[in-house]
Amino acid sequence: MPDEPRSDVQGGLTEEEKRANVIRLAFGGSAERFEEFCRTIRQEIPGGTAVVLRGSAVTGTRWKDGASFDADGPGSSDLDLTLVGDQAIDLFKPTGFFIPGVHSRPLSEDDPDIAPSLIPLRETLMVMTRRPVNIQASRDIVIQFRGGLLDQPYLTLVEKPPPQDE
Repeated sequence: MPDEPRSDVQGGLTEEEKRANVIRLAFGGSAERFEEFCRTIRQEIPGGTAVVLRGSAVTGTRWKDGASFDADGPGSSDLDLTLVGDQAIDLFKPTGFFIPGVHSRPLSEDDPDIAPSLIPLRETLMVMTRRPVNIQASRDIVIQFRGGLLDQPYLTLVEKPPPQDE
């Protein structure tokens, strides 16, 4: 019987491999620094929001040209955070979207004013990591599409809490 594809593999990487890449590449091998980063995010995001990390910090290489993470020197690669959920979407101005109300542009050096309430979090995370941090928001369907259908790997930093029974 042929091997079944593993459901925990995304973009050729397991969850453990993605986490190990992020800790090694973006946090200098320090699991403690990584956990502090995640705690800081968890404390600042709206309830009911998940957070994923995408990009070269997860895969080790840049999608656009295959260059290694930090190929242009220490701190040169950014971290791409995506807040997932309805309340996260509401943090962005109407002009701050690729797909209005569904998938925002990243709060970044290029778009510094599209999510004013997230600026302090972004600045804190950049100080912690000594590198650019971009924050965008998406609905669940976007992340499911990118991760499931397109097989683009991401690492979940903050799980979305289960729905509460009323």
